[in-house]
Amino acid sequence: MPPVDVEGTDTVERAAATPNELQPYPELGLADDEYDRIRQMLGRRPTQSELAMYSIMWSEHCSYKSSKVHLRQFGEKAPPSDRLLAGIGENAGVVRISDRLAVTFKVESHNHPSFVEPYQGAATGVGGIVRDILAMGARPVAVMDPLRFGAADHPDTARVLPGVVAGIGGYGNCLGLPNIGGEVVFDPCYQGNPLVNALCLGVLPVDRLQNKAAAGPGNVVVLLGAKTGRDGIGGVSVLASATFDEGGQARRPSVQVGDPFMEKLLIEACLELYDADLVVGIQDLGGAGLTCALTETAAAAGTGMRVWLERVPLREPSMAPHEILASESQERMLLIVEPDKLSAVLGTAQKWGVPATAIGEVTPPGSDGPGRLLVSWYDRTVVDVPPATLVDDGPVYARPLREPADRILLQADRAETLPRPGTPDELRETLLRMIASPNLCDKTWVTEQYDRYVLGNTVLAQPEDAGVIRIDEQTGLGVALSVDGNGRYTRLDPYEGARLALAESYRNVAVTGARPVAVTNCLNFGSPEDPAVMWQFAEAVRGLADGCAELGIPVTGGNVSFYNSTGAAAIHPTPVVGVLGILDDVADRVPIGFRRPEHGADELIFLLGETATELSGSEWAWVTHGHLGGVPPVVDLARERALADLLAEAARVGHVHAAHDLSDGGLAQALVESCLRYGVGARIVPPAEFTDGSMPFVFLFSESTARALVTVPRGQDKAFLALCAERGVPCTSIGVTDPNGRALEVRGQFRIGLDELRAAHTATLPSLFGATEAELRSAETVPTGIATSKPEDGRTAADDGGAALVAPTTEDDETRADDEAPADEAAPAVADEADVAEAPAARAPEVADAAPAGAPGPEVADAAPAELEAADDSDAPVGTEDAGGPTAPPDATR
Repeated sequence: MPPVDVEGTDTVERAAATPNELQPYPELGLADDEYDRIRQMLGRRPTQSELAMYSIMWSEHCSYKSSKVHLRQFGEKAPPSDRLLAGIGENAGVVRISDRLAVTFKVESHNHPSFVEPYQGAATGVGGIVRDILAMGARPVAVMDPLRFGAADHPDTARVLPGVVAGIGGYGNCLGLPNIGGEVVFDPCYQGNPLVNALCLGVLPVDRLQNKAAAGPGNVVVLLGAKTGRDGIGGVSVLASATFDEGGQARRPSVQVGDPFMEKLLIEACLELYDADLVVGIQDLGGAGLTCALTETAAAAGTGMRVWLERVPLREPSMAPHEILASESQERMLLIVEPDKLSAVLGTAQKWGVPATAIGEVTPPGSDGPGRLLVSWYDRTVVDVPPATLVDDGPVYARPLREPADRILLQADRAETLPRPGTPDELRETLLRMIASPNLCDKTWVTEQYDRYVLGNTVLAQPEDAGVIRIDEQTGLGVALSVDGNGRYTRLDPYEGARLALAESYRNVAVTGARPVAVTNCLNFGSPEDPAVMWQFAEAVRGLADGCAELGIPVTGGNVSFYNSTGAAAIHPTPVVGVLGILDDVADRVPIGFRRPEHGADELIFLLGETATELSGSEWAWVTHGHLGGVPPVVDLARERALADLLAEAARVGHVHAAHDLSDGGLAQALVESCLRYGVGARIVPPAEFTDGSMPFVFLFSESTARALVTVPRGQDKAFLALCAERGVPCTSIGVTDPNGRALEVRGQFRIGLDELRAAHTATLPSLFGATEAELRSAETVPTGIATSKPEDGRTAADDGGAALVAPTTEDDETRADDEAPADEAAPAVADEADVAEAPAARAPEVADAAPAGAPGPEVADAAPAELEAADDSDAPVGTEDAGGPTAPPDATR
C-alpha cells in the first residue's frame, strides 16, 4: 500500500479528459501566453506536476528568458582561448592550467533566500555553488563571497549581515574549504534586497572532466545524497523571480535547509566514483531540484527517461508528486550509470554513508526526434513531456529598453565640483574618516569567521587584493582569484561600470603577479519588466563582453539575478565580475603589504599609472557628501593589460616586494592598507603637480583606473624603471617605506601614527555588529572616541616591527605564513629560508648590477622616525608545516 492516497492524483490520462479544468498558473509565475504555449506543445492541459515543472523551468532564474538575447554576446565576442575546456552552458567553466591539471570556477547568487532567512539562505548558496563545481569532476578547494547590504547602521542590516556571515562561515568551515576573498559593501539601495553571491574554485585532472548528458539508453538513473523534503519548494519561481515588499519575510518556507556534513560525504563519494570511472553523466540538484536535473540531463543527450517517483527517498512520506519534483532539498546529485556498474556505485555510496537509489532509466530517442520524459507515481503517469520543451524551448523575450529618464541630469551633477579638503588638517581628518567608513574599513570582523587556511594551500587570502591557492605542491603552480563590482559606477554608466568592474578584478589578480586568463560573472539587476532596468542590463552585458574581448580573456559562465527590487525601487545595477589568473610558481606571488626587508633597509615606493581628477561615483563623494552623480572614471583596458603584463614580469624576476591596486578610496586607502598589513610605515612625497591647492587631495583620493602601488628594493629601481618604459606604463617615484617608523607621513600635509590608523580602520564593524570575544577582551577607547582592538600592553606585533625571521621546516616550500596572517593576529610573521637566501639579485642576475646597493631613492622628508622597540615573539605561536603545506596559527582559523 502506498503511504499516501494516490486516487486523487492528477494524471496525464485525467488531464486529457478534463481540458477545461482551471489551473493556478498565474500564481506560479506563468503568463497567459506562456500557459497557452504549454497546452499547445502538449496537445492538452498540463498535469499538476507538469505545470509545476514548466513554471520552474520557464522562470526567469532557470530559463534566462529575458537575458538570453543579450548574453549571446559573451559567445559571439569571445576571444580565442586554448585553455577553455568547458564554457557557457555548463555547470561551471573549466580552464586548463597545465598539461595535467585544470580548474573550474563559477559565481552565482542566493540573494532573496538570504534576505528571508539569512543563515540558511547564505549557507545553501555556498552548498549550491560547491555542487556545481563538483558536477564538473573537480574537487572544490576554495570559496569566495561578494556581499552587499543596506546602510551599515540600519536595523535590518544588523539582522541580515550576522546571519549571512554565520551561514557562509558555518557551511564552508564544515566542508573544510578556505574562504580566500570577496567583498563586503554597504549601500542604502540594497536595503531589503541584499546581494549574497558565492564563488567556488575546484581542481581536476584534465582527463576527469564530467558531463551532464544522460547518454546510453538502458543506463540507470541514480539519485545520490540526502532525502527529499518540502524545504525549498517553489524556491526558484517564488523567490528568485519576484520582488520583495514588507511581507517578504513571511516566505520562509521557500528557503532550503543545508547539511554541510552530508555535502562533505557527497563530495568524497562523487570523487571516488569519478576516479573509478563509474559515472556516464552527472548533474547537481540545486535550483528546480529533480525537475531541472531530469530534464537537463535528458535534453543534453537527446534521449528520453523513465522515472518511478515513488522510489525517491523522502523525509516526509505525505509529499505529493509535484512537491517531490519541485523540492530544492540540498546535498543531492543525479547520476547516469551503466547497469553493470550499478552495484559498484551503490557500494561506494554505502561506504561513504550517502543514500543512493535507482529511480529510473534512460530511454531511446523517439523515431521522429528526441525522447520523452515519463514520470510515474505508483503506476500512474503524472508527467509525459519532451525534455527539451522545458530546457531549450522556453520563452525568449526581447524586452523593451529605455534609457533611465534621470540619466542626463545624474551625469551632469559631477562630484568634481563638490567642496574638497584644502588644508593639511582637513586632509588628515578626511583620511581618518574615509578609512573608518563602512566600505573602506577593516573587514576582519567578517573574515575571521571564515577559515582561510584549511587544506594548507592558501598562499594569499583576505585582506589581499586576490586570493591565491597553490594547486600543485610539486611545481608550485597556483591560481589567483578576485571578485569585484561597483554599483555606483554602473548606476552612472552601465556600459563603463561593467568594464570598470572587469578592470578592477583583472587588476587585483595582476598585482599578485598572476596572468589573468578567464572570467565569470554574476549580474544582479532589478526587474526585467522595467525598460530602464533592461537598458542597464543590456549596456552592462555589452560593456563586459567588449571588455573581455579587448583584454583577450573569455567569459566561462555565470549567473543572472533579476528582480532585485524592494517594491518599485531597484538596486543599483551590480555586475559582479570574477577573474582567474595563473601563477607558474606561487613563491613569486606578491602581497599588498609593505615588507620589512633584510637588515631593516627601506624600499622605494612607486605609483604606476596616471592620476586624473576623477571623483564622480567615488567613495569620498558618497561618504563626505552623500553624493552620486557625474561620470565614472575613464576605463583604458589597453593600459590595464600593459600594467598586468608589467606586474607579472616584475614579480617573476623579483623586482617588486609589494603591490596593491588602486580603486575605492584611491591612493590613500592603498597606502593605509599597505602600511597596516605588516606594520611598516611610509614617507610619501607628492609629485610637484599635486602640491598646490586641493591637488594633494586629488593625489590621495582620486579613483583613476589602471594604477597600482608597488615597492621596489634598492638596487633594482633602474631595472624596474627600464621594464616600465619597455611596457609603456607610467611610473612615478613617490616615497620610501620606513621599516623602523610607525607612521604614514605625507610631506607637507600630515603624519599619522600606525596606532591611530589601525584604531580608525578596525573599529567600525565591531561597533556596529558587536565585538568578538577576543576584541571584547582587549578593546580600549582611543582619544578619537573610536574603539580599537589591541593586546593588553597597548601595542600590536605589527607596531613592534613584526616577528623575527624564522626558518621554515623545509627548504623547498616557499609559501610564507606572513602573507596569510594579518599583522595584528597573535602569530608572528614567518619568512621562509628561500626568501632570505634567494635575494632579488640572485633571482635576476641580469639586473643585479643595475645600481649600487645604496642607490638613492626619491627625495623624502628627513624627519627621524621613532625608534622601534624590539618585539619579543619567543612565546608567540607560529604556523607549522607538513606534507600539505603550511597551516595557519590557531587563532587565525576560527
